[in-house]
Amino acid sequence: MSTRRAMERLLGPIYRIPSTPRVAIGYLVIGTKRGGSTSLAEWVSRHPGVAPCRSGKGTHYFDTNYHRGAAWYASRFEKASERWRTTGESSPYYMYHPAAPERIAAILPHVKLIAVLRDPVERAWSQYQYEVARGYETETFEKALDMEPARIKGERERLLADTSYEGFAYRHHGYLERGHYADQLEQIYRFFPPEQVLLVQSERMFADPNAELRRVWAFLDLEPVRLDGVEPRNAAQNPRELEPAAADRLWAYYRPLNERLYAQPGVDFRWDRQ
Repeated sequence: MSTRRAMERLLGPIYRIPSTPRVAIGYLVIGTKRGGSTSLAEWVSRHPGVAPCRSGKGTHYFDTNYHRGAAWYASRFEKASERWRTTGESSPYYMYHPAAPERIAAILPHVKLIAVLRDPVERAWSQYQYEVARGYETETFEKALDMEPARIKGERERLLADTSYEGFAYRHHGYLERGHYADQLEQIYRFFPPEQVLLVQSERMFADPNAELRRVWAFLDLEPVRLDGVEPRNAAQNPRELEPAAADRLWAYYRPLNERLYAQPGVDFRWDRQ
């Protein structure tokens, strides 16, 4: 039996680890980093019909843990029960990792994908501060942007060739490329029809969480519920303002990329410079 067929048997609508039925994996929150995916994943997990993932927010199976195999992935989810309608997980690396969309499609062809997209200028600045706070970045923001092409050169090719390769520089130093949303969506739409993908604008979601969650519940075929205390998760503490010169640089960089994004299926929002 082929590897793909073996994985499909493990991870079908209701899949099994020998004689152990598991809840169907119905959704993945796939991105973007510093866009609000952690908050949305936590809110969705609070729905009474959604079974929790045993790995917490997510497994990172389709990006950094793919080498562990499908049986390991299946074991991260709860046993089937009448109380659960669906289950899922989240990784903001899924949207950006060059191999993740094809890997997901190979074993979860009917899964629903949710991407939370934030203004790429603010997203890049937020990621930079996040990496600095964790000791993964020591350069100034401007220098980090200048260094990015050299830092991530060849990373996509290595990630595609080696399932155990994490891609540290690609994952932590792709400040500009992470905001190439149109490229990432075009890759996703190679493997999934637009009706299986829900795009959520980060700014709109945080302005009125329950309004956007109504869209999510409908997308996932879940009964609508109203959540209390929906507060941002992993929000930056005392974030610094982006310098005007850096903001000008990023706005110029992303303007044509954003125009391509606005033409993609499922995009009903835009970011305009104030």
